[in-house]
Amino acid sequence: MHCRTLALWLFASVAPLCAQSPIDPLGVPGTRIIVGGGKLTDAIVARFVELAGGDQAKIVLVPTASARADEAAEQQKTLELWQQRAPRATVTVLHTRDRSVADSEAFCAPLQTATALWFGGGAQKRIADVWLDTRAERELYALLRRGGVVGGTSAGAAIQSKTMIQEGNPDPVIARGFDLVPFGIVDQHFGQRNRLARLLTALTAHPGHLGIGIDESTAVELSGRRLTVHGNGTVRLVLAAAAGRDERVVELRAGDNADLVAWQRAARDRTLPPWPPTAMAEPRVPAGALVIVGGGRLPAAVVQKFVQLAGGKDARVALVTGAAGDGDSGRDPFAAILRRAGISDLRTVACTHPAQVDDAALRAVADATAVWFGGGRQWRLCDAFAGTAMPAAFAAVLARGGVIGGSSAGATIQGEFLVRGNPLGNTDMWCEGYDRGFAFLPGCAIDQHFLARKRTPDLQALIGKLPQLVGLGIDEGTAAIVQGNVMEVVGDSTVSVFDVRSAMAKERATPQPVQVGNGQRWDLVAGKML
Repeated sequence: MHCRTLALWLFASVAPLCAQSPIDPLGVPGTRIIVGGGKLTDAIVARFVELAGGDQAKIVLVPTASARADEAAEQQKTLELWQQRAPRATVTVLHTRDRSVADSEAFCAPLQTATALWFGGGAQKRIADVWLDTRAERELYALLRRGGVVGGTSAGAAIQSKTMIQEGNPDPVIARGFDLVPFGIVDQHFGQRNRLARLLTALTAHPGHLGIGIDESTAVELSGRRLTVHGNGTVRLVLAAAAGRDERVVELRAGDNADLVAWQRAARDRTLPPWPPTAMAEPRVPAGALVIVGGGRLPAAVVQKFVQLAGGKDARVALVTGAAGDGDSGRDPFAAILRRAGISDLRTVACTHPAQVDDAALRAVADATAVWFGGGRQWRLCDAFAGTAMPAAFAAVLARGGVIGGSSAGATIQGEFLVRGNPLGNTDMWCEGYDRGFAFLPGCAIDQHFLARKRTPDLQALIGKLPQLVGLGIDEGTAAIVQGNVMEVVGDSTVSVFDVRSAMAKERATPQPVQVGNGQRWDLVAGKML
């Protein structure tokens, strides 16, 4: 196959990582406190005041959603209530019904020094009519960018999502709110008013969104990519049925957490064709080679094979370190191993965010003969390169006959189906939103530290659900070296192969692995020992 054709084929296989709307892996700046209405608990108030700066807080109260907000007595009552809640903080009421006033410098002056802003309850339309597309709205985003907090209850919760449910149950009227919860739709008084049906209706009409349904006396704290629940009730995270997937509703209670970015990605992926498809591509590498290591120590024979495939001492190796996260990005112990093997041309690609994928990073891969993915968490590699040209650059290394290698997370990312991708922990084999690898080895799901961490039941269960996949469980100190459709095992232990494709039409039994040991070769397409 021609190199350019192969590169385009490989790029197409990872297109879901490259061609979708931008989701920021950092999540959101600042903090939001989104309350579902009802009585504000002392714990929610205390958390808001703490985030606002405690005794040093400068809190701006916006009662505009209330029909009585124009009344001086109502404003004074709101002010006194919050002065009791935060007696040492500076508290200011900010209200107008006039858009031209909301667009003025004088009106916005308190927002420029505020550490927190609170939207009260009522009708969210009243806030939108006055604040949207004004200087006041721009100051709201500026407050968050400098690390402030925006909170609100009932209408003050609904207004925080750009796709805003304005009214109506079960058929919602959709309008525009603030863009404080990207790709989200917030609904409040959720369980008390039986609003799941209306939220699902809104989500079905607006593909690519996740729903956040919040009970009364309950709050979502959203900071960065972490979503935390406070209060007495429940929060439901909701995805509408799409792309061959059933509707999904996950219930969270006080103290529970979720990863915003994973849910954003899951919502986005439901706008794509069903995943995984019922028929996967054949597990074949048309050009170049893969060195897939299960973690742990790197045997000399594995290093020797990688160096040979990379071009010996003339190799040009790009070390991709982003799986380790920001703290360790830029360092990879494999660099020292390669230097001892005589390779001097080592380039580090330390990207952890798409914004870091610049010309210099792309040049490091453009003429590389080899790429090595270090260990850490595989989902970080998805985040680092989503929407960039880098996955195609990696694929091009294979297309021109180079080698791609990696250990642990750097092994799993090479499969087409990504396992253990949940940012909140590595026990979930299937995390929607983080279930697509770079597909250097199509049709496969790759697990690592396999026997050392007793992971056989996990991969058995996954292949039982998705028998169209070939599962490879690679133990520590062991490598699967793949060229064409042939996998050769090198190292201390074994590769466990789960392949039930020939029995897909039959009643599914628990998939049983075949152990492929050091020096043995396995045909990944035919599913047999050579």
